[in-house]
Amino acid sequence: MRRRRVLAGGAVAAVVGVLAVTQFGIFDDTVKEITLPLRHEDIIRQQAADKDVDAALIAGVIYAESRFVDQTSEAGARGLMQITPGTANEIEERSGGTTFDPATDLSDPQINIQYGTYHLRELLDLYGGNEVAALAAYNAGPGKVDEWGGADIEVEHIGYAETREYVDTVLTKREEYRHNYARELGLD
Repeated sequence: MRRRRVLAGGAVAAVVGVLAVTQFGIFDDTVKEITLPLRHEDIIRQQAADKDVDAALIAGVIYAESRFVDQTSEAGARGLMQITPGTANEIEERSGGTTFDPATDLSDPQINIQYGTYHLRELLDLYGGNEVAALAAYNAGPGKVDEWGGADIEVEHIGYAETREYVDTVLTKREEYRHNYARELGLD
């Protein structure tokens, strides 16, 4: 009798679990958070509006650079958008900043996303709005993009396989962020 109650209780729990997953999307939300994380959407929305850059594109860059986890690369790039201290110092100088500390500020999501978006906006302007060229330059540098065709570059013209994959990843993730997080990114 006790065994029958335990089995019945387990069956009820399983049914409730299945209903929660299918009816309320709990499983979908968990999978989405693992496979397509989003953090700091308030900062992303603000920087997108301030610098006239697609919020989903910013999220795609962050995904490709860091998967939304603060980190430092072997090359010394730091934070969510993987900004090098040298690039950050140049951005500070061009943008009129006066209190930037590369030792600590690149780990601050607000500053990192602000500087990364500023840099992305500059690259978009440099390459006449060509997102492929801007993203390739974000990854490999403007000098390489100029060698590959500058503002006229297409993905297949990118000379580094790693940079081609980076650009493809950002553009694919941008579409996924638009589809899955339109409300959070202020795109609806």
